[in-house]
Amino acid sequence: MRKVQLAILLWLLAGSAHSEDIVDVLRRSQQQRLDAVHAAAEGSRSETVRLSFERVRQAYALDQSVELRVTQDGPLAETLQGHTIIANESLADMPEGERLFILAHEFGHVAGHHWTELCEVYKRWVPGDVTPQTTDPVAGSLGRDASTLSHHHEHAADVAALDTLRRLGVDPQHAFAALLRQGMQHDTATHPGTRKRVAALRAALSETTAAAPMTAAP
Repeated sequence: MRKVQLAILLWLLAGSAHSEDIVDVLRRSQQQRLDAVHAAAEGSRSETVRLSFERVRQAYALDQSVELRVTQDGPLAETLQGHTIIANESLADMPEGERLFILAHEFGHVAGHHWTELCEVYKRWVPGDVTPQTTDPVAGSLGRDASTLSHHHEHAADVAALDTLRRLGVDPQHAFAALLRQGMQHDTATHPGTRKRVAALRAALSETTAAAPMTAAP
């Protein structure tokens, strides 16, 4: 879901040759990004990523189809159009627990229907054709709502990934290691900063740990 708002703004600035609604613009923007990625060569690194992907897929057991594209460039991982996960082959160089967390985070976006929810926010603010007349007056409000929702999605995907590690029998500390490995990031339009994500994960882990004895009791 990274940089969605920036991509949309670029589309709006560039204009459109024909009438289309905001969801069309979102979908077309992300399709351009999908078309631009360079597939990684088949080999041990790609296979390592694919094997971890399959472990996570089985843990989620989703009804819908999820596509994996292993790339040689771009971010570590992201989800586009709600069902295509882009994973950089460099994930193969990380400890498996961290790799599983990152991939499970992306599955969390799919399972949570975050793409659909984001589209609904854009559609609510721009219900008709995308034109300067319809977008300019609401740009600030749309941006704030989309950013708030995106931050919520990131936290939700983190918690879903943490739960997936638990079900796979993987030490949850790998989740924190995966976040910290990427450095201390500040808040962006789409992602809360590292400190916020780590704090939210620690709170979620504490709740899970506190609930465990109650779950086990007869």
